[in-house]
Amino acid sequence: MALYVQKFGGTSVGTPERIEAVAEQVIQTVHAGHKVVVVVSAMAGETNRLLGLARQIDSRPSTRELDMLAASGEQVSIALLAMALIKRGHPAVSLLADQIGILTDNKFSRARILSVGTERLWQELEQGHIVIAAGFQGRDIEGNITTLGRGGSDTTAVALAAALKADECQIFTDVDGIYSMDPRICADAFRLPYVDASSMLELASLGAKVLHSRSVEYAAMHQVPVRVLSSFRPDQGTLVCYEDQTMSVPAVTGLACQIGEVWLELSDLTQELHLALLREFARLAIETDLLKVEYTQSGLVQMQFSLSQNDLNAVEDICNELKKKQNFTLQSRKSLGKLSIVGIGLKSNPAITATVFEQLQLLAVQAVAVSCAEIKLSIVLPEAELNKVAVALHSALLSSVN
Repeated sequence: MALYVQKFGGTSVGTPERIEAVAEQVIQTVHAGHKVVVVVSAMAGETNRLLGLARQIDSRPSTRELDMLAASGEQVSIALLAMALIKRGHPAVSLLADQIGILTDNKFSRARILSVGTERLWQELEQGHIVIAAGFQGRDIEGNITTLGRGGSDTTAVALAAALKADECQIFTDVDGIYSMDPRICADAFRLPYVDASSMLELASLGAKVLHSRSVEYAAMHQVPVRVLSSFRPDQGTLVCYEDQTMSVPAVTGLACQIGEVWLELSDLTQELHLALLREFARLAIETDLLKVEYTQSGLVQMQFSLSQNDLNAVEDICNELKKKQNFTLQSRKSLGKLSIVGIGLKSNPAITATVFEQLQLLAVQAVAVSCAEIKLSIVLPEAELNKVAVALHSALLSSVN
């Protein structure tokens, strides 16, 4: 008998009919003799609907109250799935994160899991119950409801699997695994039977939306076996592998695209203001990429980086506040995208870098910034050029792999 944590996303539980189908799928696992904990997201579109209501009240609502509102979506879906299972004669119980004991920090809308209680989970499992757990949410030490950010139900599932030492964490989605690139952009994209955890973390953090980046990070820390599967057709999907598992690793694993990027350049910062800016980024959990810092002969700091358009208002607010102490220059370039090539040893493989710049020249695309590290090469470029560059590079770098 194995213990599986199975996560179903919003599309998988988007309608009553799909919830009924998920119930049947869970029952198949139970009939095979296994124990199951199911993690469920809100029904497709529900979180957007709730956030839209909030912004009709206040264009910049309190993040604490946003979390209180957004977390309600999962309460609906877990109860409906439990009802579907009970109707079929299978005892099930729906549990909110607070009832389980999922403790997070207090960074509302992007909280991180600190610990997971297992007493209630084991109690229910030992009584023969199928546990239906709310994804995406937790509580902080003061008892406030928190949410883990978009895609946070993946992290909930991995965290429960780690705490319970489950045999496998199975992420069911509307696709049948991890692809070399988004197949909606590139018709030649192919499914990867496995992907190493380091590459998966980079792909997830750089725009491959099948798995939430924090879930991959958590899985790697706790060596949780994670498999991505389709909710709609049986298959082996993609298995996330770790260093101690033997496998052949290609030079390039895949490509990931992100839209809604902004390129910022800050000039004439004092070193004190530069540190103050970084501390504010840390306090608000604002993620930057392609960060470049230069020190002038006069001791001032020049800073360049990319970030999500969603974080621009917060960054501008921070800069406006810091300008009260000392003036500096802030320039932004919007409507950008980021294309990232992920693999092993990219920095030490000059042929890949040469191919990237050859394709950019052939397509007459001027990159805003390029950065190469051992496991990823990222290009910031106009959003309108993103897809055609991505397809060309997929063909040039991966056409012989599949």
